[in-house]
Amino acid sequence: MRSVLPLLLAAVTSAPVAAQQAPRRIFISVDMEGIGGIGTSAMTTATGKDYATGRKLMTDEVNAVVAAIFAAGPAEVLVNDSHGDMQNLLHTELDRRVSYIQGAVKPLGMVQGLDSTFDAAIFLGYHARAGTENGFLAHTGSGIVKGLWIGDVEAGEGEMNAAYAGSLGVPVILASGDSVFAAQFTQHVPAATVVTKVAETPAAARLRHPEVVREELASATRSALASLESARPWRIAAPVEVRIRFADVTRPQIMEAIPGVRQVDGYTVAFTANSMGEAYRLIRLLYRFVTI
Repeated sequence: MRSVLPLLLAAVTSAPVAAQQAPRRIFISVDMEGIGGIGTSAMTTATGKDYATGRKLMTDEVNAVVAAIFAAGPAEVLVNDSHGDMQNLLHTELDRRVSYIQGAVKPLGMVQGLDSTFDAAIFLGYHARAGTENGFLAHTGSGIVKGLWIGDVEAGEGEMNAAYAGSLGVPVILASGDSVFAAQFTQHVPAATVVTKVAETPAAARLRHPEVVREELASATRSALASLESARPWRIAAPVEVRIRFADVTRPQIMEAIPGVRQVDGYTVAFTANSMGEAYRLIRLLYRFVTI
């Protein structure tokens, strides 16, 4: 009995520890305009000046957050490249513990790979929605979109992605980007934010040093994970009413050929979706894959 008792006690006392060590599943969507150290559009395009520097800054920022996640305990991290052609991150320089989705031909775009098994989502390098006064490099999806409304909320990429995550029961616990994005995003989404730069104009930013930004992101990640139990997803009630305003009058006429899509005025189409997942796919189809 003496030899068995210590083993039984060890099994009982170790069970709660094992339960606590279950890995958290964290999804990271990373855009580029809001990354620390990026202050012009030329740094965000493959043919632009200092694009290579922009890619390095983007990769380092992701790694800083990933390191903080793993320092907080066991984790499974999926990183989804969410800018432009979605092959910007330097894959060979990413933390080897992450999985990485690359490429732009994917129905869920910036939230590809996100599902209800994730404990939380983090958005890095985001920007304000199209038409935002002084939002640094502000846009929504692409230059052809001049406005997007989901329900009664005027949404940018951040709100659209947060609503999709919320429909799966996944909270956004942290988001980063320029000062205008941070103020705009938190009007609706209950997430912590890190301001990576101050938007001076739509084309210029007052930059914080990238190392300072990364340190703040690491700290904010630790804090967000520490309070994960109290995080709440942001949900849009179904059915989901969507309106999209485009830059030209030809595109809305063509889009009426898609079942359920109706033209509201010369520039605007609308549709009703049964769920945010259905709405997201159709929004992306309209601005990304319908061409004229």
